[in-house]
Amino acid sequence: MRVAHIITRMIIGGAQQNTLYTVEDQYRDYDDQVSLMTGPTEGPEGTLIPRAEQGGFDLRIVPHLTRSISPMNDWRAYRELIAELRDYQPDLVHTHSSKAGILGRAAAWHLKLPTVHTIHGAAFHFGQSPVHYHAYIAAEKWAARRCDRLISVCDAMTDQYVAAGIATQDRYDTVYSGMEVEPFLTPSRPPEEVRRELGIEPEHIVIGKVARLFHLKGHKYLIEAAKQVVEAQPQVRFLLVGDGILRAEFEQRIAEPGLSEHFIFAGLVPPERVPELIHAMDIVVHTSVWEGLARVLPQGLIAGKPVVSYDVDGAREVVLPDETGYLLPPESIEPLSQALMELAADPEKRRRFGQTGRERFTDQFRHETMTRRLREIYQRVLDERSQQ
Repeated sequence: MRVAHIITRMIIGGAQQNTLYTVEDQYRDYDDQVSLMTGPTEGPEGTLIPRAEQGGFDLRIVPHLTRSISPMNDWRAYRELIAELRDYQPDLVHTHSSKAGILGRAAAWHLKLPTVHTIHGAAFHFGQSPVHYHAYIAAEKWAARRCDRLISVCDAMTDQYVAAGIATQDRYDTVYSGMEVEPFLTPSRPPEEVRRELGIEPEHIVIGKVARLFHLKGHKYLIEAAKQVVEAQPQVRFLLVGDGILRAEFEQRIAEPGLSEHFIFAGLVPPERVPELIHAMDIVVHTSVWEGLARVLPQGLIAGKPVVSYDVDGAREVVLPDETGYLLPPESIEPLSQALMELAADPEKRRRFGQTGRERFTDQFRHETMTRRLREIYQRVLDERSQQ
């Protein structure tokens, strides 16, 4: 196949890693011709561009494809995408993320190219102004009529889009976001060594969160819950993996109640270090209030760790109460404190939840499984187009 993938930016994030694994697998395992088209990538979140540059496949930077809404830049990005697609002449276009998903589908439709779009997280979500919320719904409805299939990273995304009237149920496929599972099954370094480097003592119970220090990721709820957890379990340490614009604010919030010694900021780390850091944790927590299906949840389970998450979007598809972890009301503080205290006090429950998660979800989240499923959808779309 000859496929063009279009994504807004290649920061270190779940949607971006998902897309890069797909491109790499297609190029390496299926001998497909693949192009990755993306906007400029810079900022505190880090970048996957150097890895993409080493992949051997076609990589194109679209100068005006940026995350922020700008009518002039968006028009230029649309024209640039048309030019790039006309030059590359793919059999099929696969768009990812909100901005690239809308502009990319518009460009592909203009050229009458078969197109699929992956919903990594809803374009309309909690925290948006009413104007942006309804504008994105309208834009998604418009774009959905200009592609062949919609792909969700979890069933919850499909439910949200159907409820919003974007497209009917029969136009969606669920393909879980894939990853390299082996490092989560077997860490590259002993957890004891990683913990020692972070200043974590053997008796400490480590509650870890992997996410950008950014709005909607919910760090503030974890920080608020931490005081009660530490009072009950003084040996608890919170390990925050990731960086972002809110770090100074969070450090101040943690210092005010005297919790600084209980928090460790690992900062921005390369994706390949995430598995060893998760293995250094005893509990994985995710308090985002908006997410498609946070990759850290299956990652934690594959690593054999229990997970605690707010019940948002696709979390309930892997966080199974009393089987793999705790599923809590979004933005709640007391239930979050109680869940973390219960797991901190019960090593047998931690082991049991983690083992169940590893057995249930390892194969489901292999990136090879994801890419195989995606190619099956591509082929189905191409076959249907050829019969029209």
